[in-house]
Amino acid sequence: MNGKAAILIIDLLNTFDFDGGDALKEIVAEMVAPLREFRQQARAAKVPVIFVNDNYGRWHDEPSQLIAFAIAGKGGHVIRQLAPEQGDYFVIKPESSGFYATTLPALLPRLGVSRLVVIGVAADICVLFTAADAHMREYDLWVPRDLVASHHDERARWALEMMQNGMSAEIRPTSELSLADWLATTPKVRAGHTG
Repeated sequence: MNGKAAILIIDLLNTFDFDGGDALKEIVAEMVAPLREFRQQARAAKVPVIFVNDNYGRWHDEPSQLIAFAIAGKGGHVIRQLAPEQGDYFVIKPESSGFYATTLPALLPRLGVSRLVVIGVAADICVLFTAADAHMREYDLWVPRDLVASHHDERARWALEMMQNGMSAEIRPTSELSLADWLATTPKVRAGHTG
């Protein structure tokens, strides 16, 4: 295998309590089955899963309280199926990028990670910003298009194109590429700086 990987699950523990939240919740519900299958692949390959999540302004809450808060929200029946499992990591982020002012930059090197699978919501905001920061830190990226969501389809497509063309990210869905097959590939050569 070509470098140890980790899976970053961005903001899936979500209350969906915002404009467009109901539509996003329905899209996330469609992600449940492929994501659960993907997590089984990760467990079999011993690939760590790291939840990187907003805290909804609940600065005193521990991860278990934030998970309970999300499950109590309007998408609780969906979130319950995606919640962290024994052995998963949990990183709280204050801004759009999972790297900004979090423990992620310290955790990933300690895990020996050089490749990241970035999934979650929203494809055009927090997933995009996290992928950009990962790219600048020279992580090899896979952003499976069936495991990211946005309530703006056009912006999600644009973000995926940006990650593919500007960050050398793989974007094939998990139905076309398994985790084991991606891990067996040679990491992509980074795109040159053009501007």
